[in-house]
Amino acid sequence: MKALFIGGTGTISMAIVRQLAQNPMWELWLLNRGNRQEMLPEGVHQIIADIHDEADVREKTAGMMFDAVCEFIGFVKEDVERDYRLFNGRTRQYIYISSASAYHKPSASYRITEGTTLSNPHWLYSRNKIDCETFLMNKYRDEGFPVTIVRPSHTYDERNIPMGVHGKNGSWQVARRMIEGKPVIIQGDGSSLWTLTFNTDFAKGYIGLMGNRHAIGEAFHITSDESLTWDQIHMTIADALGVTLKPYHVASDFLAAAGKACGYDYEGGLVGDKSVTVVFDNSKIKRIVPDMHATVRFDQGVRIALDYIRKHPECQVEDPEFDAWCDRVIEAQEKAKQVFTK
Repeated sequence: MKALFIGGTGTISMAIVRQLAQNPMWELWLLNRGNRQEMLPEGVHQIIADIHDEADVREKTAGMMFDAVCEFIGFVKEDVERDYRLFNGRTRQYIYISSASAYHKPSASYRITEGTTLSNPHWLYSRNKIDCETFLMNKYRDEGFPVTIVRPSHTYDERNIPMGVHGKNGSWQVARRMIEGKPVIIQGDGSSLWTLTFNTDFAKGYIGLMGNRHAIGEAFHITSDESLTWDQIHMTIADALGVTLKPYHVASDFLAAAGKACGYDYEGGLVGDKSVTVVFDNSKIKRIVPDMHATVRFDQGVRIALDYIRKHPECQVEDPEFDAWCDRVIEAQEKAKQVFTK
């Protein structure tokens, strides 16, 4: 079977590429700009092109038929409209990566199923994903376009430590604050539940959907079954670093307001996503892919990430601007407390 990945070198897709390259059933092609060719395993074919150049992509894929076209970098409706024009009638399955942030939060139940309402007034990113899903499912219902929707939640790899509140340069600065004994901002009171999934576990479920006739016209989320509070998440990171966590809790709406003035969008990422308890019901993906079991606990995954990051200084990106912002937020809240304690 032949698969075409649009993208293929990101946090989610690279794990799938590595596993699929070892599967003799699949012939794997990647369509991207070729910026990370050194990371690709042997046997993976590449089409160097900008997916936004529709004429060039049409020319370079002329005469090719695929069992699965997998879109990893489609963020707005125009992206999937273009893919439909390019691959309608040329693939037996089109798999679109959406986002679990598209689920309405807080929902009527903390346990999220694929039937949970899609709505996110706080985050344009999520609303764009919903628009993409709507277009594709309409094409399935009206024309039989063979779409499968996949909604990842917070998925990480060995190159990053998942955090709730971090700056523009990633999460390393938060780890540095832990190491330096500084207080670390945690949204809310730290007690809401969250789900973190290592990318190799996500890849198992995704590959099980490829070429799977039962997945056509359906949507799936793929996550770990492990749920931790945000305090537990940060304590686990601190334990892996060998330091004591100094948690500092700040309301998400306060962080959104304080961040907006400095260019940090916590309205979408926190108020519209990470600030509420979310536990995923993965029974649907397990029915379709019986081998789907997440095996990397967060305490294991974070140690894998820290080991990699310590060996790769390029992943240790400092962010003094964010560090100073954290200090200012903490100082402002402490001053507010003093008003009522004098």
